[in-house]
Formats: sequence, structure tokens, C-alpha cells
Amino acid sequence: AVVSCLVFEALFQVLTKQSILIKDGSAIVSGIMLALVLPPQLPLWMTVLGAAFAMIVAKAFFGGIGANVFNPALTGRAFLFVSFPAAMGTWPLPRTAQSLVETVTSATGGIIDEVTSATALSSSSLIVDSKTYFDFFIGNRAGCIGESSIALILLAFAFLAVTKVIDWRAPLAMVATVALASFLAGGDVLMAMLSGGLLFGAVFMATDYATSPVTKKGRLVFGFGAGLITFLIRQFGGYPEGVMFSILIMNALTPFLNKLIPQKYGYIKPSKKVAKK
Repeated sequence: AVVSCLVFEALFQVLTKQSILIKDGSAIVSGIMLALVLPPQLPLWMTVLGAAFAMIVAKAFFGGIGANVFNPALTGRAFLFVSFPAAMGTWPLPRTAQSLVETVTSATGGIIDEVTSATALSSSSLIVDSKTYFDFFIGNRAGCIGESSIALILLAFAFLAVTKVIDWRAPLAMVATVALASFLAGGDVLMAMLSGGLLFGAVFMATDYATSPVTKKGRLVFGFGAGLITFLIRQFGGYPEGVMFSILIMNALTPFLNKLIPQKYGYIKPSKKVAKK
């Protein structure tokens, strides 16, 4: 995915006679994010196709880095999901040697029996107990590459938030909204947060600089909207997961949020020492 994103971005810039800017690293980040939101056994040619759509349609057509409206990695995933729903909804079972062989065979184009694993969001027969919660927390479940281990996602969130690489407002608002809505609807709040791609999407996708609001209040609204849409799709939609679509919808609303809650240019919040004086 990373190599494909680099190649397609450079190729587009060469064909359109632009400066080649792959050294800025944005294509590498998009490639990593795309890989993390795909099933591990997805055929390689589908991954390449998703990378092409992400870098050319979602990013380059909108003007390149910083000008894109939609998150490139999520847009590439959405394209693959609509085009190849069966492949995008199939995962190998975790913690089996057979699943590893099947994953490699499937990704390289071999023919195997379809390996599926019901998620907690789509299976009403799933028995939820303390062991199930723990399995979901450590990543012993089927799912896309990056969304499985909640423990690692939380560690990444803590590091990125403390180092101020990302702002904590959108992720917390998104997760809190899903939790509150699930509680009010009488659902399993803990499973709603642990299952699916909620935490991964909140931490790594809702915090994208180019496609999220520039103000603190705007990010809170962004997170609230993404969380609400996620819950509505999960609860009433025909698809058991709604994180991808909710973030893309809020991406489209980001320019409106930036106008509705504008950044005051030249304003710097006074420090406590200055305020006391």
C-alpha cells in the first residue's frame, strides 16, 4: 500500500508536470493508514487499486496535500468496500496457523475456501462475557489490520495526545457520543467501544489535519457528529459498522464548520501569569 501510494502520487505529478513532492512523507502516511484499514487477506491487486483511488481521486484531484476534502485512506477503503464488498467483509480467524497460511495465499491470488468471522456488531449469537471483552481489548478477534488491538490503539492515542501530534477533542467526543447513545438505547456500551473500527477511526482518521476543523470547538462538533452518525448506522442501517462513512460525511462538513466556528487570526490565549497581572 505504501509503495503504491508513493508511485501513484509521483506518477500523477509527473504526468501533470508538477513538482514531485513524495519526499514530504504524506503519501507514506496515507499508505500506512490505508493498509491498516484493510482486511489482512485482501488480494494485493485490490490494495493497489485502493491506493490509486486514494492518491489520485481523493487527494490529487482536489489539489494535493492540505487541499483534499476527504481523508485519502478512508476514501480508498470506501471505494474498495463499494466495489468488492465480499472481499472487504471477510477476515481470517485469529490465533490459528491455518489462518496465517490462508491469509498469505489469499493475498497473493491463491484460491482458498472463504474464511469469515462474525463481528460483535453483526452477530446476534455472539456470547459476550469477560473473556470476550479481554479478547477484544488485546486484539484476539477478526478485523482489519489496525483496528483489532484496542490496547495498542489506546497507547498510540496517549502518546500522540501527550506529544500534541493530534488533538484529543475529536476522538474523545466521537467515542463518548457512541457510548452515550448506546447506553440510552439500552445496548452494550463496552462492546460498542471495543468492537468495529471506532477507536482506530477516532484516533487516526478523525484527527487528520487536512480534513478536520481547525478550531477546538469545531473538533468537538466534528467528533460529536461522527459519533452520532456511527451510532445511527450501527443501530438502524443495513451495515453493522458506520465509522468509515461517518468520518467521510463529517469531512464534507469540515469547511462549513470552519466557517461556522472561525479561527480568530492574531488572537493568542493569555497565560495565567499575564492574566493575573
